[in-house]
Amino acid sequence: MARFTFPVRVYYEDTDAGGVVYHANYLRFMERARTEWLRARGFEQDELRARLGILFAVHRVQADFLKPARFNDRLEVSVEVTRRGPASIEFRQSVCRGSEVLCAGQVRVACLDATSFSPQALPPEVADRIAAD
Repeated sequence: MARFTFPVRVYYEDTDAGGVVYHANYLRFMERARTEWLRARGFEQDELRARLGILFAVHRVQADFLKPARFNDRLEVSVEVTRRGPASIEFRQSVCRGSEVLCAGQVRVACLDATSFSPQALPPEVADRIAAD
């Protein structure tokens, strides 16, 4: 499936006392990239909730922290769909500085009913645009 990339600049607030990106912020960068990936397919998360009654929630994350990113680094965060289930999407993601992979992850998000928070099948229009990748 198609690879989507999103640029991120490391701000001072992203770093710890040692000047290195705090580990949880890699997950924030990945979340931001998935949001932009969805937006690039024509979906805004607030509109999905209002119009279709769904939301996405992270179900599982596996991350390997390989090299440190530092203040003012220019990073690129990638998003690739590796699997689409009836009510979930699995992604392979990486945070890179140039050709160096700094963090690599696997993320599974679940499609949920916005009111009950129970699993719900991906609406056909969402599933179709994801399948088009």
